[in-house]
Amino acid sequence: QPQLVESGGGLVQPGGSLRLSCVFSEFTMAIGWVRQAPGKEREGVACIDRSGGSTNYSDSAKGRFTISRDHAKRTVYLQMNSLTPEDTSVYYCAAKQTPWCGSTYDMAYWGKGTLVTVSS
Repeated sequence: QPQLVESGGGLVQPGGSLRLSCVFSEFTMAIGWVRQAPGKEREGVACIDRSGGSTNYSDSAKGRFTISRDHAKRTVYLQMNSLTPEDTSVYYCAAKQTPWCGSTYDMAYWGKGTLVTVSS
């Protein structure tokens, strides 16, 4: 079972940027970022396929977030720009059982999450 370990969360001011990293233990399929704010349902944010050539974003992430993949480092990144307090959540790195992202965030494997707080 692949393991995923997130890092890079923290406190950032509104309008700021943050880059999350997810190191995975073996060659996995498509990998995505899913977030969950207190009292809210989980929300898929971004996904990248196994090859790194195809990506999906939620409407809230489009134009502000960028997901990328470094195969040599076994790492997936989520670059987040123009952050707002509404982006405050625990961000989970998760892997699918397919090499493609598809239209849903039905993830099979999950990291423990990293907290992102956007506040002045």
